[in-house]
Order: sequence, then C-alpha cells, then structure tokens
Amino acid sequence: MTDAIPEQQQSAPGRTAPMRPTPDHGEESYVGHGRLTGKAAVITGGDSGIGRAVAIAFAREGADVLIAYLEEHDDARETARWVEQAGRRAVLVAGDLAHPGHCTSVIDRALQEFGRLDVLVNNAAYQRTYAQLEDVPDDEWNRHFDTNITAMFRLCKAALPHMSRGSSIVNTASVNVDQPRPTLVPYAATKGAIANFSAGLAQLLGDRGIRVNSVLPGPIWTPLIPATLPPDQVEGFGKSVPLGRAGQPAELAPIYVLLASDEASYMSGGAYPVTGGNPVL
Repeated sequence: MTDAIPEQQQSAPGRTAPMRPTPDHGEESYVGHGRLTGKAAVITGGDSGIGRAVAIAFAREGADVLIAYLEEHDDARETARWVEQAGRRAVLVAGDLAHPGHCTSVIDRALQEFGRLDVLVNNAAYQRTYAQLEDVPDDEWNRHFDTNITAMFRLCKAALPHMSRGSSIVNTASVNVDQPRPTLVPYAATKGAIANFSAGLAQLLGDRGIRVNSVLPGPIWTPLIPATLPPDQVEGFGKSVPLGRAGQPAELAPIYVLLASDEASYMSGGAYPVTGGNPVL
C-alpha cells in the first residue's frame, strides 16, 4: 500500500509536506455513511497524521470538528480545507496543551462555536528519542507527561460537564503500552498511563452513559516519525511488523469513527490495537 520509506529527518514537531512518501489521510478514499451526523467533536493534534485522518473521516460522517494543534498552521489549514469540503464546520485553535489554561480554552471554544460537545479525541503527543535514561533531562520527562497525559486529564475534566449520555472519549495510546521501545522510555511510560487512565475513566463514567476507549497504533507514517526518530530508524520504518510496512493514518480513522459513533454503544473501557499484525496482549 505504501512506497518504501527512505532515510529522512525533520525538525520537531514535523510537517506533512516534506514527507516521502506522502501520507494517506483518506483524502481521496474515505467514504462517510452518516455515522456521526449532528455531532460536534474536538480532536487534539488534528492538524496532521492520525488527527487529520480522523478529522476528515468525522467530517464525512457528518460531524463538525474543532482541530486543536500546536503550531503547524499550514497543516492545520489543509485539514480544515478537507473538513469544509465535506460540508462541515472546521474550527482551528492553536496553542500548547501543556499549559493548563489552554486545555480549558479549547473546550470553551468548542462550546462557543458548536453549542455542544459529543466527542473528544485526545490525540496530541510529544515524543523524543534517547539512547539511555541518563540522557533524559528532567524538563523533557515532564514535557512528555504534561503533553501526553496531564493535558488529557485536563481536557476530559473540562469537557465532561458538557457531555451527555451517549457521548464518547477516544484517547490515542500506542503499541508501546505492551511493547515499550527502550529508546522511547518517557513516551512509552505516558502511553501506558493513557491506557490505564482510559480504562479507569470508563468505569467512573459508566453510570453517566459516557464511553471511554483507547486506540493503540503501531508504526503509523506521520510527521512525528521523521521529526523524532534518527534518520536510520526512519528508513524502512514499519517493515518489521507482520504486514511488512508502516500503516497509513487513513487506516486508523475507521476505529475512531466506530468508537465515536452510536454503533459502539456497548464498547467502553477497551484498548484497540491497530498494529499491522503485532499482537498486544
């Protein structure tokens, strides 16, 4: 499905345009079936990668989308263009989710624009590679947790008073939950926390009828990869999994759509791997 991935590198947080091959976000392939008609969603990290694919799919399924992102304005505008092309509203909100006040402002803006909030997709992530634990500065450790899990807590806390029975929270964890990569210790630790947080929150919210699940992607071809891995690890990225290739963001979108939809009304507390064949136990 994809061309071989050559050696390449970008500065963080990474952009879509320089990537070779160009990722597939479902721009020309995703077909909606009205599964999210009338819903309003917030997607963090929605400018590129998995977030863009989810935004496109949600829009084609009938949802309006707020796209929260850090700073890659060109990528965010491109995602918004696809959402609007599907006939849905796209709201762009830039800023750093590691800052507590920004988490609250993202939810406030969604309520201001849409008047409701039905789906929260916590997808934004920070990742860096370290050869050994002694190489990890304290502030980088904190940055991983502030962005990947503490922001998720704050966004959920701000959103929940405005979510009604039937609403859904979908959190992006990782195959690192079960197979932590040693050079990604801070990142992997946050992903384990996300899966645990999601399972616990699902139990807390069961009596309110709000569902919570996590998705565990394997090697997916997004800007995070050339922006955070050494060039020699980018070359051939994903070829070691049983399917023999990296996954495309478009291949993640359907599970997010399902978990956000009313069709998944009995699916809560789950962790759903999309890994190209690597088992997650």
